Parts: sequence; C-alpha cells; structure tokens
Amino acid sequence: MPPPVSGFTLVRNAIRLDFPVVASIRSILPLCDELVVNVGHSDDETLDLIRAIDDPRIRIIESEWVFGQGHQVLAEETQRALDACRHPWGVYIQADEVLADGGVEVLRAQIDRHDDDPRVEGLVVRYRHFYGTPDYLGMARPWYRREVRVVRRPPVVDMRSHADAQGFRVGPERRKVNSKLTDAWMHHYGWARPDPALVEKYKATPAIYGGGPVDLDSIVLPWQPRIQHYQGAHPEVVRDWVDARRADRKTRIGPMQWQWRFLKDYASGAAEYFLGYQPFAFRNYRLI
Repeated sequence: MPPPVSGFTLVRNAIRLDFPVVASIRSILPLCDELVVNVGHSDDETLDLIRAIDDPRIRIIESEWVFGQGHQVLAEETQRALDACRHPWGVYIQADEVLADGGVEVLRAQIDRHDDDPRVEGLVVRYRHFYGTPDYLGMARPWYRREVRVVRRPPVVDMRSHADAQGFRVGPERRKVNSKLTDAWMHHYGWARPDPALVEKYKATPAIYGGGPVDLDSIVLPWQPRIQHYQGAHPEVVRDWVDARRADRKTRIGPMQWQWRFLKDYASGAAEYFLGYQPFAFRNYRLI
C-alpha cells in the first residue's frame, strides 16, 4: 500500500497580492491524502477563497503572523503547517508556485520507490522562474534551479523550514537534506504577477524584512542577463490565471543596464549548458 502523503502551504493576503494559490493547491492535491493550509490573518477574503475550494482533504489552520523578525516569520509559519501534517511524507508548495503537469505522477512514483530507504529524506524538483510576464523566464544565477519540495516528516526526520522558507534543513545543526533529484517541474510565478500585485508586494516587504514604508504607484523590474522567452506549456490548473495576466501587461522589465558582475552569469550559463548543472550554486540539499 502506498505511503500516505500530506501537502502543506501557507498564504496571507492572496487576493491583494494576486497569488495563484488556488492553482497551487489544486496542482498537488491529487498527490495528497490531506492538505494543510496555514492562512495568516489577512486584509482581504483569502480565508473564503481557500474555503471555496471545498475539498474534504483540505484542512485550514488560521494564524496570526508575527512580523518584525525578518524572513524568520515565513520559516515559522511554514513550520507550523508542516507540524500540523499527519502523514510520513509531506509535499510543500508556496502560494506562487504550481506543480507542472505530470509532476504528481513523478513524485508519487519516487515516494513509493524510496519509502523503504531511510537514507532518502527529501525529493528535489526542478524550477522555472517566470519574470515580468508568464512568457519570460529568469535564467540568471540568482534564480535557483532546484529545491526540496517533498520531505520526510518528524519523527522519522527532524525536518525544519529554513531561512525564508525557500527550503529545508535537518535537525538543530541545520544539516542539508539527503535527497534524490526528480524530473518533476515547479513553475514559480511570483515575479510574473501584474504591476498592482508587485506594488503591493513591495509595500508589504518592510513588515517582513524591516525598513521604512514604500510609496509606489508602479514597478519596473530591473533588467538581468539571460532572460529567455518561454515557449512551453503552463500547467492546466493555472492557465486561466496566466491568460488573464497576459492580457494585463503592465508589469515591465527595465532597459538593459550592463554591469561587469553579469559576466559571472554568462559564465555560469555556459558551464550549465556544457556540464548540465550550475557549478557552485547554493543548495539546501545533498544529492545521494
């Protein structure tokens, strides 16, 4: 019998910040026996939005996020969702991520394959980061190519959300997660949202990371090397959201502004092309 799986995510002000969170949840729901959604107290109807999905596998926990501690609040609230899960494996998704078509089958097969191997603590998925609009990818070095999105849960593994909740580490020593790479793809739409949502994102940033108030009417995203036109398909569950954002092309990428540090990006891209991986890239995991 296949091991049961818990999904978990967190979200706050999903409508104001225009997160595709309904698509996020629906993209992993077929993999899950339960799905925990940590809904932070919001200034919009986020709670009603999640309730409207109306699936018996979804379990909502309401929380009051404590700001003023930097990105640690995101790690703590992710941990709250992880700790509320009941099953030995957990699949994590952020509110601006969507698992690509076919990913459920890939992850299900890998969980079943490695369930009896205690060395495998996590599964790594591959990433596409959309930048400016859903038609362009950010390919520069700062965009992480892979990340852990399936983990073994306590008490089998003392799994802990790490830093700004991008990934996970193990135990109080924060050891990297022993993981297997999969062929599942995650689409990240956080920087492909239209201009009003990105304005709201920047306005919310001081509450999380500190700093003074932000007064903006529009956003011009900085140009970066290796922006690439995306010609593939978007996951079926997010296509309506994508099509609506394509119709609103207010999000802009600024003009090219060359900096010598970009040479590292081009060198890294060349190495990745010839070697098949990005050398010296930051990783929260160790492939075994």
